[in-house]
Amino acid sequence: MESPESPPDGKLDWGIAYIPLLSATTFTYAAISSSRQVTINFRRARMSAAPLLIPSESPLTLTPTPTSTPTAPSPPTVLTSLHEHDEDEVSWATGFSRRRSLAQLASINTRAADRRADHLLPLLSPIAQSAQSSPDRAYFPGQQKSLEGIAIRSFCLGVMLALSVTAVILTLVFTSSPLWRLPFFIGALSTFHFLEFWTTAKYNTPVANIGSFLLTANWPAYAIAHMMASLECLTTKLLFPNRSWAPLYSGHFILLCGFIMVIGGQFVRSAAMVQAGQSFNHTVQYRKKDSHNLVTTGLYSFLRHPAYFGFFYWGIGTQMVLGNPFCFVGYTIVLWQFFSKRVRHEEALLVRFFGDEYINYKNKVGTLMPFVGS
Repeated sequence: MESPESPPDGKLDWGIAYIPLLSATTFTYAAISSSRQVTINFRRARMSAAPLLIPSESPLTLTPTPTSTPTAPSPPTVLTSLHEHDEDEVSWATGFSRRRSLAQLASINTRAADRRADHLLPLLSPIAQSAQSSPDRAYFPGQQKSLEGIAIRSFCLGVMLALSVTAVILTLVFTSSPLWRLPFFIGALSTFHFLEFWTTAKYNTPVANIGSFLLTANWPAYAIAHMMASLECLTTKLLFPNRSWAPLYSGHFILLCGFIMVIGGQFVRSAAMVQAGQSFNHTVQYRKKDSHNLVTTGLYSFLRHPAYFGFFYWGIGTQMVLGNPFCFVGYTIVLWQFFSKRVRHEEALLVRFFGDEYINYKNKVGTLMPFVGS
């Protein structure tokens, strides 16, 4: 007869063998569930910022002793009795030490005492806190007045100007190629964009920012126009280096006029921005500020919108220097349309700001741009 403890025919009864395994699995699952529930309760208490009551041997109270004069409730001391227990009596099953858990609970109960702290947010790092609360946050990287962005743009414009001047000199000295016109154009662009920021930063400091460089103004039409001008100059000077597109052998005269218009236009625009100060802005202003004044002296005494006048002739002059017949016509048409609409729109606002004072000024002073503002 076989023993009852032995399986028949020497085979193991797998149902009996699974019992210890199932018991261990059940115990492990219960332990994990218990630990997880403790962790969930802890997180809920932390997020709701509600007082967290922990069982202890002595009764605890969260209500301060009433006094005759209403005072702010002091932070409840709900953790005093925990210090009387051993380490094993408080198990958080979260991997943190007991001391750290108690410190976090103390912080939660301290915050819960203040009923006005319903909007508590997770604490930031000291660096993030200083960046968020600092009045100089606008100058941090990625902001509108980022000093990093200003430095990078100024450096790049300076490098482009230096390379352009070097290329112009080397091309004129060592070759007879007319390609010196292209680096001249790039140098004129670099100078223009740098002076746009510099005059704004010095004479209208409150509004100076990265956008004051005007590198992305009217994007992408502005960039496409300059790209087309560069391509036309490069193509014609490489394919037809000895071909003059100027009528009646007036190439040298047109080139001289182009130089005068580029240099003179840049001077007039920068000087107008300097003289207007805080009354000048790169964007149309729809509300009159206390710093806005109607400037009618200096350049403004014989030029209405002298900054527009300067850029209008500066843009046309660059195409005359480049020797671009097609872009000369294109620039003239586009600039005329742009400033016609801009002046009409801006003067309607100026009349609203200054009333009859601006109307009288407008009737006396012209723009000196053909059919613009007339």
